[in-house]
Amino acid sequence: MFTEFFYYLRNFGVPVSMNEWQSLMEALEMDMAGSSLTGFYYLCRALLVKTEAHYDRFDLAFASYMGDLESPEGLPDKIWEWLNKELPPQEITDAMRQNHNQLDIEEMKRMLEERLAEQNEEHHGGNRWVGTGGTSPFGHSGFHPGGIRIGGNTRNLSAVKVAGMRRFQEFRTDETLGVRQFQLALRKLRQFTTRLDGAREELDVDATVDQTCQNAGRLELVWARPRVNSMKVLLLMDAGGSMLSYSRLCNQLFTAVNKSNHFKDLKTFYFHNCIYDRLYHDSSCSGSDYTDTEHILRSCDSDYRVIIVGDASMGPSELMRVGGIIDWYLHNEQPGIDWLKRIRQHFEYSVWLNPLPAKYWEWVEGAFTIRTIGQVFPMEELTVEGLERAITKLKSRSAVGEGIKVAKG
Repeated sequence: MFTEFFYYLRNFGVPVSMNEWQSLMEALEMDMAGSSLTGFYYLCRALLVKTEAHYDRFDLAFASYMGDLESPEGLPDKIWEWLNKELPPQEITDAMRQNHNQLDIEEMKRMLEERLAEQNEEHHGGNRWVGTGGTSPFGHSGFHPGGIRIGGNTRNLSAVKVAGMRRFQEFRTDETLGVRQFQLALRKLRQFTTRLDGAREELDVDATVDQTCQNAGRLELVWARPRVNSMKVLLLMDAGGSMLSYSRLCNQLFTAVNKSNHFKDLKTFYFHNCIYDRLYHDSSCSGSDYTDTEHILRSCDSDYRVIIVGDASMGPSELMRVGGIIDWYLHNEQPGIDWLKRIRQHFEYSVWLNPLPAKYWEWVEGAFTIRTIGQVFPMEELTVEGLERAITKLKSRSAVGEGIKVAKG
């Protein structure tokens, strides 16, 4: 039963396992959905969705699978005219709530076909025909749990309409990031340590409880030095050219990073297309306001977490050749790929975030350079999920030395 719905969910990105699906089948056999479309919606969401980040995907899958119930094709024009007449607000009584039949999907389809074949006049109220008000499962402005709304504006949301509203789209984690989402994701990039010096001014709750217990209940407060985040971050951002399309997104990232005051140290530099012997202090990437990349490699120890942001799309010569730099007044003695490999070798914890959707990485004009850079750095798409995966790699030594592959869309 509902096997097609299982594949709908998987196709829309809801990671439903067979165990969860079996639990749903058992719940349906126990009539936990109450033979109601609304009940079926909430039961499925409760059993099959693991995180609120997938609520919107579930709603899209549910609305797509059940969507034919809301606006059946071939509805006679005369019935549309009847339904266009709005009904004044009416009070839903207890009797109306009790006197309705809860129907399954196939039964509703069959009944609607019968009504359309038999109905020859407009109806307002009642519990049978396509119309307004009342407790009929077909029409609008009435009351029937799990009914099919046809025309008009909703007053008692059916399950399909609730799903179609996509109330949970803000919970998605595969959408492009905003400043707040950036901040929340970056907050996970922490590695706390206790200061070796300074005043003991933070209450150690666990030690206080232990010491109080050892003193037979006589309170003894234990103070400790505050913990601080020992993370040091080096942010390198591509600017100009093809990155202009993502300038708003990069501005949000820059704002979020600069508002994140929990890092032990934060350094931000810019480059254009590829990193060569200069890293610039502003996004114009011009003039004498720069720092030698060699100096960065010498002055920054390997504990820095390096986040490189760029679409990795450029001419192959810009990445692979001496003198391939696009700026005509400059000359690179080392190919860009050599600089990238040196950065990766020096900074064990480093990732590349690509604002270009991953599904295009193998098809865009710069596919060769994306693939080549993806073999040097772990490359993730610049979404909430992508950033969270990148942060996991920046915190775990297990990411070092792994075979690097460009993520597939």
